[in-house]
Amino acid sequence: MRSLRRRDALTLLSCAAVAGVAQAAPIRLTVATYPDLDRALKLALPAFARLHPGVVVNIVSLAHKDHHTAMTTALAAGAALPDLIALDMDFMGKFLDSAGLEDLSRPPFSAAVDESRIARFAWRAGVNRHGEIKALPVDVGPGALFYRRDLLERAGLQENDLTASWTGFIAAGRKLRAATGAYLVAHAQDLKDIRIRAGLSDGEGVFFDAQGRSLVRTERFQRAFELALQARDAGIDARVRAWTNEWAEGFRRDAIAAQMMGSWLGGHLKHWIAPATAGKWRSAPLPEGVAAAWGGSFYAIPVHSRQKALAWDLLRLLSLDRDQQLAAFRSLDAFPVLLSAQDDDFLAEPIAFLGGEPARLQWRDMARRVPALALDRYDAVADEVVRNELDLVLQRRKDIGPALADARAAIERRVRRRPDPRG
Repeated sequence: MRSLRRRDALTLLSCAAVAGVAQAAPIRLTVATYPDLDRALKLALPAFARLHPGVVVNIVSLAHKDHHTAMTTALAAGAALPDLIALDMDFMGKFLDSAGLEDLSRPPFSAAVDESRIARFAWRAGVNRHGEIKALPVDVGPGALFYRRDLLERAGLQENDLTASWTGFIAAGRKLRAATGAYLVAHAQDLKDIRIRAGLSDGEGVFFDAQGRSLVRTERFQRAFELALQARDAGIDARVRAWTNEWAEGFRRDAIAAQMMGSWLGGHLKHWIAPATAGKWRSAPLPEGVAAAWGGSFYAIPVHSRQKALAWDLLRLLSLDRDQQLAAFRSLDAFPVLLSAQDDDFLAEPIAFLGGEPARLQWRDMARRVPALALDRYDAVADEVVRNELDLVLQRRKDIGPALADARAAIERRVRRRPDPRG
């Protein structure tokens, strides 16, 4: 009898142990991201599952601005942090010196980080002035001028009329408007955004110099404001902001003939902005050969991550795995940061939406010419101030000199930095 009870007890213990294993919570890796970067992350999950079977990846995706606001708050508090954080290049400046993010140049992360494998300007954007690697890039947006070839032909224009010079660009816009009724660009601010990046070299900043002094009174900004005002006075901009309903409708209704933006815009035009215009678009280099990029995506590992080893494995898959980089490129038009992926035969394939043009080769050339600019934590502040002052120039005819002087004063007041002696 005692023997039977002993067997029963052992059986009960065995069942309890099995049940405990079955009910044990799985290992979870939490990734905070935003659309459409979350789609590229989902593409990588099958490969990650093969590396770490049984690990559950929780994806927390918020709208672009909401995500970065939430991550700023979480890092400041040191609580409620995910294991891996997505960051957009436009926000990288404010995160580069964060003590809440791991320095990936240190062990155990440094063993797999080789900057020579990654597009130079993208790599530099994740490294702060102390040489700490705070994030690794996963995609970039080399700049391109997308234009409607059919509308240009109706006006007797060619691609070179848009790209040879800014003077020619504005003249072409006038001719296009007269012949077709279409505007050449959505907003004059777009021209300023390109012109302020002209002539920059590796290590230089757009808004601040190496000592953190404002650069908005330099000749570069003066010329950019003048160019935007010329475009407005010529009547070639539709006065609509990017990503508004009016902006998208302008492309659908043949009312806006061109847009300067990252290479990924081609995918957006194809899939949801203006799919009915397939075959009518082309891609060209930016006017006067300016080399610039629109954004880029990064991932960083918080110091308080509970799954750093798993987060690092997933980050390496997203950033340093050639197959994964190409999968995101093929599926989502996410231009790869890995140089070996940029050399794939896929780049030479024709793009039907762009009339059979192999535009990816053009984008690769742009990606390899973009300077590795220095980011500043207050770049977003300066960009907002400059944008507001240009609006006053365009809408209320404020003189450019006083506008830039007021911009510099506002920036210095908000960031509490000493003025640039050059103005």
